[in-house]
Amino acid sequence: MKQAHPLSRRLQDAFFGLVHGNRLIYNTCWEDPRLDRQLLGLSPQSRVAVITSAGDNALDYLLDDPAGVACVDLNFRQNALLELKRALFLQASHEELFSFFGDGGGPECAGIYARVRRHLPPYAAAFWDANSSYFKAGRLSRSFYYHGASGAVAFAFSRLLNLAKPRLRRDIPRLLAASSTDEQRRIYAAIEPVFWDRVSRWLVGRPALMALLGVPRPQIRLIQDSHPGGLEGFVREKMRRVFTESPMAENYFWRVYMTGRYTRECCPEYLKPANFATIRERLPRLTSHTASLSAFLQDNPGPYSHFVLLDHQDWLAHHAPAALAEEWDRIFAAAAPGAKILMRSAGLDVSFVPGAAKQRLRFFPELTEPMHGNDRVGTYGSQHLAVVG
Repeated sequence: MKQAHPLSRRLQDAFFGLVHGNRLIYNTCWEDPRLDRQLLGLSPQSRVAVITSAGDNALDYLLDDPAGVACVDLNFRQNALLELKRALFLQASHEELFSFFGDGGGPECAGIYARVRRHLPPYAAAFWDANSSYFKAGRLSRSFYYHGASGAVAFAFSRLLNLAKPRLRRDIPRLLAASSTDEQRRIYAAIEPVFWDRVSRWLVGRPALMALLGVPRPQIRLIQDSHPGGLEGFVREKMRRVFTESPMAENYFWRVYMTGRYTRECCPEYLKPANFATIRERLPRLTSHTASLSAFLQDNPGPYSHFVLLDHQDWLAHHAPAALAEEWDRIFAAAAPGAKILMRSAGLDVSFVPGAAKQRLRFFPELTEPMHGNDRVGTYGSQHLAVVG
């Protein structure tokens, strides 16, 4: 595999840092909480530390009645998003919450925001004062899910498809409405060659596009090195599996980026009316913290029974190995006996985990590898469950 020029690598990393330091990146979680909850086995004694992302999965975890969920993110905008969801749970109705995060916005959202604003932390109120237009959805406006870095990519792709591939405007709704995976396979077989033209293949290979989606250069390199088809082959394979093997009736992850909204039947658990009162009652157990995981654990030493690390260690392993080693030291110091650690990676194995840390962990590939095939998102190379020995 041809290595990128050092200057090119530095420019790619600088662009990634610029994007992640100045924007909301994730407007929805891109990890399947159904798998998380099966692997974590949360109970009323559980204390969880999780990377915030968009906060959706942390809210879902409350349905398993843990004692506490600490959400940690370096990007204060991600925590501001979670705090807006908290305020809507506590000060609004389910219908009003769904207007924001199910429908992606609407004319009523401005008035609702004015009512709940005083219940936000000052930093979150300042962020949403400047960005409340994200929810001004309508025929001539964009859904909330087409804002932020990942949303901007979804919006650009949707406009590109509308302009350059009008046939897909007919086939994508048919795919989302398919009543069986056999029907999905037939429809996707017609869509795939139309979608994967030269323009789409070129776009998928752009580091700038991957940065907007939250994929740093080291993860791109991991994919290129571990997949025989490189980045394009990886994305094509993952999309084919998602759209032909996973029932679209329950795949809210892809639906929201293809349509800009969820439906009442196809949405995260936190948006379902049956779960609204339970989550609202348990919200005092959820906290948000703007810090690195190491800094958070230093100030809040636990003990924690569960850690949900997403995929951020892929980046640390390449860019900041000393910081990664420190993070593992903090995790072990804060871990309760037998603590569970859930991780994901762009690669196919746990090579991102330092050797010293591996010696203190037991992994369970017999559980995670079969379950990975049921991931409704389908964009990670692997997921890993470890128990502190």
